[in-house]
Amino acid sequence: MTAGALPLKPISPFTVFRHRNFSLMWGGQFVETVGCALTSLAASILVFRETGGSALSVGLMLMASAAPSLLFGLIAGVIVDRYDRKRIMIMADVLRAILVCLIPFLAPYGIVWLYVIVLLISTIGQFFDPAWESVLPEAAPDEELAAANSLMAISTFGSTAIGFAASGLIASSTSIDYAFYLNAVAYLFSAGCILYIRVKKIETTEKTSAGVVVNNLKSGIQTMVNKPVLRSLILLAIPLAFSGGIGNSLLLPFATRALKADEFAYGLQEGLTSLGFVAASLLLAVYLTRWREGQWMVVSLFGMGLAGVVYSQLHSIPLAIAVQMLSGFMNAPWVIARRLLTQRNTEVEVRGRVASGFFVVFNLFYLVGMGTAGLADVMDVRLLYLVGVGVVTLGCGVWALFLPGIGQPAAEWRRALSLLRSAPAVPSLGAGRAVLASDLDRLAGLLPALSGLGRAERERIMTKGAILDVGAGTRLMSAGEVGDCAYFILSGQTVAGVADDKGDYHSLSSMTAGDYFGEIAALTNSPRTADVVAEEETQLLQVPAEVLRLLMAQPAFSQMVLKRMSERLARTSIRDLPRFTSLEPEVARELRVEHPSTQNSEAVPA
Repeated sequence: MTAGALPLKPISPFTVFRHRNFSLMWGGQFVETVGCALTSLAASILVFRETGGSALSVGLMLMASAAPSLLFGLIAGVIVDRYDRKRIMIMADVLRAILVCLIPFLAPYGIVWLYVIVLLISTIGQFFDPAWESVLPEAAPDEELAAANSLMAISTFGSTAIGFAASGLIASSTSIDYAFYLNAVAYLFSAGCILYIRVKKIETTEKTSAGVVVNNLKSGIQTMVNKPVLRSLILLAIPLAFSGGIGNSLLLPFATRALKADEFAYGLQEGLTSLGFVAASLLLAVYLTRWREGQWMVVSLFGMGLAGVVYSQLHSIPLAIAVQMLSGFMNAPWVIARRLLTQRNTEVEVRGRVASGFFVVFNLFYLVGMGTAGLADVMDVRLLYLVGVGVVTLGCGVWALFLPGIGQPAAEWRRALSLLRSAPAVPSLGAGRAVLASDLDRLAGLLPALSGLGRAERERIMTKGAILDVGAGTRLMSAGEVGDCAYFILSGQTVAGVADDKGDYHSLSSMTAGDYFGEIAALTNSPRTADVVAEEETQLLQVPAEVLRLLMAQPAFSQMVLKRMSERLARTSIRDLPRFTSLEPEVARELRVEHPSTQNSEAVPA
């Protein structure tokens, strides 16, 4: 353990329910997911009945639910990042409740109406899903985020067990129309829960225009491409989405053709798969922090792949149900770990775009998988399931071992929280030593934007600046204190965090060589906005405000700093800085305009 860090006292994962927003989101999502599972299974059964058991027709219906992501997904992410996310979610739930009620009335006039309504419901969902994903990380502090995701996974995915089982029972014993009516009630219940959550409104100074939308899309894509963790997750999601599209489309044809099962057995199989997911999610709420997220992912993918291989060869319905339940159990670590890594590596102001980008990529290849499932009408369904689900998923497990950025230790986050809370305040970091020419050369190598410094600027930094060597566990600054210096990290690693009124940290990020902090206070004469602690032995270049303003004369550096400041101010919900007297008028105006994300933008403000 890093020097100065104190172990955190273990707490029950269920204490996260003390947070009002989390409890409301969990309850609303649980009921809504039950309702959605009712409609999902009922629609598949209805299409299967009306088309004489065509696997292609079932695949087309499922494709109708995924296709809107390709058309509206990225745009929806921009809208979510610019408008009231709470209002978006409520409107989406109410509209979907109305549409799902129309299915029993319009479906008798042609199965095409079912496709149309499913298409519309999915289109609206493109706005709800990224809004919900964006709000979730704010529902619990960072130290409870792993437990929150595990428990929310039960609400989001595990509750499908109830919906699938109920839908299969309804389909086999009474009118299938009741499944759609119950789904409408579930949507309205979800809207009622969302009505009472507290969601921080997104405020923008730019008018929404085609140019702004394009720039926002670019910033979201840059975030996903530039960060190794996010890039690796998306690359891994591509074959998994393809495999999932095949697997979900083949379950009903496989059950009826290969297993000779009825619709109730199919619904039971789907339901118990979700029950396995619930069981794993409960265990992960307690044990997720024992391993790295990447380790959980690899185990999950190998487990699902092996389950797919075994399932493709089974003839016994009870054994098939048991293996599918095991597959659901093994699926949970992948889902929860992926969500946790995404949340911890995505800034709040681009979460909607990143979530939508992931959904678009996933659904694109999910659609390809669904279309591929249509081959079951002309080839052996067992062989298709073996290759498309079992072999592909096993391959993903092998690939995950080599993808960069996956597997950031959860222990690092616990240690960072401990450091932020326990590191003692120090009266001064010391005078340090003089800045050498070699120090400036190192800085220019880390920050190419400063490679154009002239002789006069370099001499000014060497005269006014200082090199500080600090030990692990040293508190570098605290939120609220006054300071007029900025710091560039030459080596080592620091952690920054912003605490709420209760002392819970909702935003953590590590900063390494080439990052900088303290620029907001130095340029604006405002108090520090974050706590910063050295995680390991770190070397800093300290520059006073007057030198930082001199550096701002470098166009590339100035643009980079202004973009970063804009992002950091948005993350701390500072509407207006106390004073702009130390900035040039045009620079002050720049800070009131949103800028797209820049490289290394994960650091929180200071």
